Amino acid sequence: MSQVRITDQIKALSKQVMRDCAEQFGIIDAVAQTNTEKVLGAFHNHRVSDTCFAGTTGYGYNDKGRETLDLIFADIMGTQTAMVRTGFVNGTHAITCALFAAVRPGQTLLSVAGLPYDTIHGAIGIKGDYRGSLKDYGIAYAQVELGADGGPDYEAIKGALAQGNVGAVLIQRSRGYASRRALSVAEIGTICACVHEFDKDIVVFVDNCYGEFTEVIEPGDVGADLLAGSLIKNPGGGIAPMGGYVAGREDLVEAAAFRLTTPGIGAECGATLDVNRLLFQGLFFAPHTVAQAMKTAVFCARLFELLGYKTTPGYQDFRSDIVQMVEFGKPELLERFCMGIQAGAPIDAHVTPVPWDMPGYDNQVIMAAGAFIQGASIELSADGPMRAPYSAYLQGGLTFESGKLGIMLAASYLEAQ
Repeated sequence: MSQVRITDQIKALSKQVMRDCAEQFGIIDAVAQTNTEKVLGAFHNHRVSDTCFAGTTGYGYNDKGRETLDLIFADIMGTQTAMVRTGFVNGTHAITCALFAAVRPGQTLLSVAGLPYDTIHGAIGIKGDYRGSLKDYGIAYAQVELGADGGPDYEAIKGALAQGNVGAVLIQRSRGYASRRALSVAEIGTICACVHEFDKDIVVFVDNCYGEFTEVIEPGDVGADLLAGSLIKNPGGGIAPMGGYVAGREDLVEAAAFRLTTPGIGAECGATLDVNRLLFQGLFFAPHTVAQAMKTAVFCARLFELLGYKTTPGYQDFRSDIVQMVEFGKPELLERFCMGIQAGAPIDAHVTPVPWDMPGYDNQVIMAAGAFIQGASIELSADGPMRAPYSAYLQGGLTFESGKLGIMLAASYLEAQ
């Protein structure tokens, strides 16, 4: 256990935080109830049974569990079809496969939420000299910044579309390492309408990471042609050990499958070994687990507001992802916060996180992540780039009780500096 203990001041403040957040917790619980009904209904509609849990080996042909899970994901995401695969090594891999499906050589990829998350820069070709990036295939990149209110700038989007040759529009739902807010599903729907009114053939692709089950509808329900995410974030419920998904129009998902495996084989292959049960079980838990993570984020926002720090979203703000930002202004405060989160983790609590050169990032990154699944962002974790304004990006919490304790310990670490 950590030598730093939760202080009396933090214990007292936590009682006030619980009172202040009661209404927000009720809203989150209502969303979880609706999403649980949706997931349960999809399980029933597709007649899930224990035969779906049997894995396959080798090529993985005729995998009933894999095929059933694809159908369930499509229902939940509001899309024609879906591909859920353990072969996706992370969310960036799933997103990259989807991007190659969405845009063709000679076309332009237009990001309408500013610069995408750091790890996707290499795949697009706007950082480094990586062979096989979109740029190498003759695909140009352009972007539109968000508006002054943090939401989409629809007029700027229309102007960019009018420049011509846009093959796909990229919408990053969550904030990444930026101070911007997450985009709501309603805003994503308005972007879809704007784009498709201009040209119905332009593909609207949503990076859905961190957003699944935070609202009662998903981007596929409001017109997105394609979306992708990671199973070790929201939809894996803290149980899926690896993988990701791509969901959307049948032709686009097939093209993404060709990128994952090879043209002509696509989604027909892919052994699941003994993982199917974990993927089904994780999805079943996902609405509840996401609610636990959101409550943890709301608790964090209110506690650190009371301690005098800038937080976004605020504890009463609308949320469309599980990410909570706390701005510290000084590198040593960011490090102390991450030390506290690590000390409150169930795994590797004895380890001290330090900044390091993490692959895919321009700055050193500090990361606290004592997780059962390596890198699982649905488990309580905090990380941030070592650059001004030295903000921590907190996400996850398998249970609110443990998440709350982790936040209180992190606050106590700052007091003990």
